[in-house]
Amino acid sequence: MQTNEIPENVLLKAQEWLNGAYDAATKAEVKILMEKEDAADLIDAFYRDLEFGTGGLRGIMGVGCNRMNIYTVGAATQGLSNYLKKAFAHLTEIKVAIGHDCRNNSRLFSETAAAIFSANGIKVYLFESLRPTPELSFAIRELGLQSGIILTASHNPKEYNGYKAYWDDGSQIVEPHDTNIIAEVGKIKVEDIRFNGNPELIIPLGADMDERYLKKVMTVSLSPDVVKKQHDLKIVYTPIHGTGVRLVPMALAKMGFTNVIHIPEQDVVSGDFPTVISPNPEEPAALALALQKAREVDADLVMATDPDADRLGIAIKNDKGEFILVNGNQTVLIFLYYIITKRKELGLLTGNEYVVKTIVTSELVAEIATRNKVEYYDCYTGFKYIADVIRENEGKKQYIGGGEESFGFLPADFVRDKDAVSSCALMAEIAAWAKENKLTLFEMLQDIYLKYGYSREKMKYIVRKGKAGAEEIEQLMVKFRNHPPKQLAGSPLEWVKDYETLIEKNLLTGEEKPIQQKSTANVLQFFTVDGSKVSVRPSGTEPKIKFYIEVKAPLGSREEFDAVELATTHKVDLVMNDLAI
Repeated sequence: MQTNEIPENVLLKAQEWLNGAYDAATKAEVKILMEKEDAADLIDAFYRDLEFGTGGLRGIMGVGCNRMNIYTVGAATQGLSNYLKKAFAHLTEIKVAIGHDCRNNSRLFSETAAAIFSANGIKVYLFESLRPTPELSFAIRELGLQSGIILTASHNPKEYNGYKAYWDDGSQIVEPHDTNIIAEVGKIKVEDIRFNGNPELIIPLGADMDERYLKKVMTVSLSPDVVKKQHDLKIVYTPIHGTGVRLVPMALAKMGFTNVIHIPEQDVVSGDFPTVISPNPEEPAALALALQKAREVDADLVMATDPDADRLGIAIKNDKGEFILVNGNQTVLIFLYYIITKRKELGLLTGNEYVVKTIVTSELVAEIATRNKVEYYDCYTGFKYIADVIRENEGKKQYIGGGEESFGFLPADFVRDKDAVSSCALMAEIAAWAKENKLTLFEMLQDIYLKYGYSREKMKYIVRKGKAGAEEIEQLMVKFRNHPPKQLAGSPLEWVKDYETLIEKNLLTGEEKPIQQKSTANVLQFFTVDGSKVSVRPSGTEPKIKFYIEVKAPLGSREEFDAVELATTHKVDLVMNDLAI
């Protein structure tokens, strides 16, 4: 691409970075981009400002206004500082916590943010080294802070980093604070960022907070007697080079498990993630080494956490003795089935308990809750919405669990984000409980399906990068909104839920009803006569449009499991064909 083909706004932005108050190394990198014959990298780095969205920042690391670097992190932190000083003007001291994961530049970005907060007169509790995201959420509540941030790009590839912001209840920021902060960040120019910190206002956090957090993690246990009996359960665990490396094994040990088997090469903390293409426990390749080890030792359970230890992936042995990955929906089902079953057994269901799922998560969650007289809530995708439900019910009802299909679960409300540390401890207990009851985890999952019906889910996504990709994704949403499919896998479409208008419409009768959500979202859902569900939404953090497919079938016996699984897999394929994806 020739220089005269570069959009004018890109050239203007790049020139701003060459002439502005940026460091010499940054300017040198911008110059290299401008001199390259192929201008694609320059355009992608400068065609827009990396948006501080409702989930914070996330992007590829590098120079430019559309990249994660000390200046985009700096603008976000300065804007957040300005808003905190307005929102908490009545306080004599404003305090925040900062955590980070294993990614390249995460420590640099966290120290940069600490300097900026402190330069604005805000006291900072900075974790001394990498820590799981749920511990950051816990620390905000434990120390009575007004906000917090963590530097992480979750399970994204190694080129990415991110910045998540939290409010005083330990949850990710929601309305009205998110839009107010976005407005403040949008005003910031590079010369406004106060990089020169006040070291006296920066307090290190370390082992003491770990101990406080782990003490709370132990409270998720419902069967301590069973753990004592099954303490030598063979558990293979991998942090996939991330923050779970220390605290997950510590939590399992405190819980009472004595036979946790490591993958030494994946205990190496590294933002390059040398043993995997992507550090995502949703992807089979990320668990390849753990599964190899599990076969060698004949493990009872395999667990993996993502780089910031908020997501949990597990593998279990099926009825043929083969290790299989459990999807995120199944993981939520196992957790909630166990929690409700045990609480009922212990006399801990009083009628005041509730669970939460996201709208794209399996409808079997609602079935399990309803049939056990436990209230359930549906909310938007993202744990901040689950935390928002918890906030609304604080002091009125008791939260006993909630999760989403994307491998996130929260067993207790002392954290207000998905928590893989607590979830690992509880999942190990569930495996012990199943074994004590002469069941494998696979048989336990089958029991859930036998009682509540079989559900097959699949998430399919289409990646479209850059400006053109974003426009294409938006056009796909317009197409599905204006021309929904008439049928899916042979079953007529019955209901369409449009969360942009907050109206659900019955296509067969013409009936319309309001959708009970506090805000709109760019999400569509299709429900067929036979109970199939498809949700369509653009990702909020990645250049993707996602399709969540769920089909149902009755399961009469364990012997029918393979046939039902095969039939529903075929049905999912038919649905995908009807959606042309």
